[in-house]
Amino acid sequence: MHSFESLNIIRRASAFLLAIMILLVSSFTVNSVQAKGFDFSEWDSILKENVSTKIIREIPLNVLDYKKLKYNSQLKNLLQRLENTDISNLKKREEVLAFWINVYNILAVKMVLDHYPVKSIKDIGSIFRSVWKRPAGKVAGEERTLNDIEHEILRKMGEPRIHAAIVCASVSCPDLSKTVFVPETLDAQLDWQMKVFVHNSAKGLVIDREGKRVQLSAIFKWFAEDFKSKGGVLSFVGAYLSPEDNKFINRPDTEISYFDYDWGLNER
Repeated sequence: MHSFESLNIIRRASAFLLAIMILLVSSFTVNSVQAKGFDFSEWDSILKENVSTKIIREIPLNVLDYKKLKYNSQLKNLLQRLENTDISNLKKREEVLAFWINVYNILAVKMVLDHYPVKSIKDIGSIFRSVWKRPAGKVAGEERTLNDIEHEILRKMGEPRIHAAIVCASVSCPDLSKTVFVPETLDAQLDWQMKVFVHNSAKGLVIDREGKRVQLSAIFKWFAEDFKSKGGVLSFVGAYLSPEDNKFINRPDTEISYFDYDWGLNER
């Protein structure tokens, strides 16, 4: 018999092996890096060259080499193009989603780099204005904040899987993808991101059958409203699990708790 903590350790080891597999496979999941109206090839190259897998405080995750990126010319050029781009030709839902998911991740990295070195992206904010509401960068000539992109654009599109794709530069966030998001494969990419997140038992989800408990990322608590259209958090998450695990987490006597959120920087 294993205690809940022992089960966590076993599942964390499994999650690390899964993370390694993800890093190897992800390079081959996208054939195109050009979303309609904008070419993200520079971001794709940056991700492939600077994202790796690491364990931080027993949490396996994809990390980024911020120090190396501080003066990266590709990133500088990418940000300049984003500032001057025209987004009026983004018409289809997948085009808009893919564009703004990429932009959120890019500007979250930019925010860290603008204030690097920092231990946490939250350190960039203050008691007067959180980091999420500080200007992060210009897109199509308009100053944007991470809050604007997440809450005013992405969440309003009714796609709960974005919460496994946008990454706020923190350890407990879903893993930063090693490839850009593109309209043509977006549905499969979002499913993959959510599956990886849910199966990371150190920060996504872990089941304790003996204790009749399931522990989830706090993301599923903060944004529970976004999952209601899919039957609620447990119904949504269960679709990414085995039939047995799905049935278990949706039992009325299963206790639900949430991981403490580690806001430490997802740094190599």
